[in-house]
Amino acid sequence: MRSRLVWLVAATSSLLLVAFLVPLALAVRNAASTRAVNSAVMQAQALAGLLPTAEPARLEVLLSDANGATDGRLTLFLSDGTVLGYPAQHSAAVEAALAGSSLTARVPDGREVLVSVAGLPSGPAAVRCLVPDATWTSGVYRAWLLLCLLGLGLLAVSLLVAGRLAGTLTRPISELADVSHRLAAGDLSARAGETGPAEVRQVSAGLNLLASRIGELLADEREAVADLSHRLRTPLTALRIDAESLRDGRDRNQIMADLDAVERTVNEVIRAARRPIREGVGASCDAAAVVAERVTFWSALADEENRIVGGHLPAGPLPVRVTADDLGACVDALLDNVFAHTPEGRGFEVRLRALPEGGAVLAIDDEGPGLATSSWRRGGSGAGSTGLGLDIVRRTAENSGGGVWFGTAPGGGASIMVEFGPASTQQPVAHPIGRRLLPR
Repeated sequence: MRSRLVWLVAATSSLLLVAFLVPLALAVRNAASTRAVNSAVMQAQALAGLLPTAEPARLEVLLSDANGATDGRLTLFLSDGTVLGYPAQHSAAVEAALAGSSLTARVPDGREVLVSVAGLPSGPAAVRCLVPDATWTSGVYRAWLLLCLLGLGLLAVSLLVAGRLAGTLTRPISELADVSHRLAAGDLSARAGETGPAEVRQVSAGLNLLASRIGELLADEREAVADLSHRLRTPLTALRIDAESLRDGRDRNQIMADLDAVERTVNEVIRAARRPIREGVGASCDAAAVVAERVTFWSALADEENRIVGGHLPAGPLPVRVTADDLGACVDALLDNVFAHTPEGRGFEVRLRALPEGGAVLAIDDEGPGLATSSWRRGGSGAGSTGLGLDIVRRTAENSGGGVWFGTAPGGGASIMVEFGPASTQQPVAHPIGRRLLPR
């Protein structure tokens, strides 16, 4: 925008300068030619006024003195054909001057000014003054050069002023764009300075008000989630009391362990709800270790349901831009989806591989009936569940700079691939949800 404003001012200033300087340059040239002609006419008339009173024998001396006092280009033509002074040809213009007409004519080396003289004893005469071409343009080129320098100076000043003025307009707009990008990245503390023109200040004030309102709404929503999660403590306490009253020690221990896991989950939900918004920016974890730990956890249930767990997990560290808790919840949601929507005895595969540009891809294939289209939309489910599991997976992947792709496994079941961005990514760009598989 700034360059466009500067170019606009440059074009406008150039047109104004051309419209002003071109007529001025032509006027300078016309003034120089008029000055040269007037000077020649005055010289010829001055000599013509002296001729009637001069003796014929002194005409040549008088003409020689006149040429010595001027530029030396005065010529006297007498009616008898005598030519005195500066050498010149006897042309048709000279004949017209001898006939009584004063005129100006073009000659090869310039212009000649002819003044008719009467009253001489020898008859009519004509005084000729030559104006060379160099005299016509004397000082014109230097004046044109000064005009060009003046025009360039004015153009430079206008561009400098235009750049300063454009900066006062574009700088606040650039700051607004930077603040909006920071807000989009999750930095709700970003605020725009209310500087610049009145319209830009109004936009800055509106953006700041919007950011404040978004922060308030998110804070209210997080507190509501924390309150709702805290309410689960009461039924959990009741279940713990009931579990402690059981006589079978093995069942009691198992139920108590499950209750501890649920309580840890509730506590994590409360902590996550009250976690600062920017805390997750720049987080990372070892995807290989987290996925291996969650697969080991679910393998116990898979053994009870006679499910075969296959796939491949890398041994080395695989850093991704996700916290360990979020990645664990994502894997749990995917595996819970397998156990909830496939019959017992159906196996599944879990594969994790690194991407060349950084990050990782987690793929889970099952041997179930496949994935319905409604299952990968928030709130949609084909089996009576809440429909939020895959949405959690999608949001986790997109927040890391990756995405989710759905397809069909080689055995006809569902195939879900989740891409997580590299841990060093500063500004993640989420891929949209798709219905295709990443290359394996």
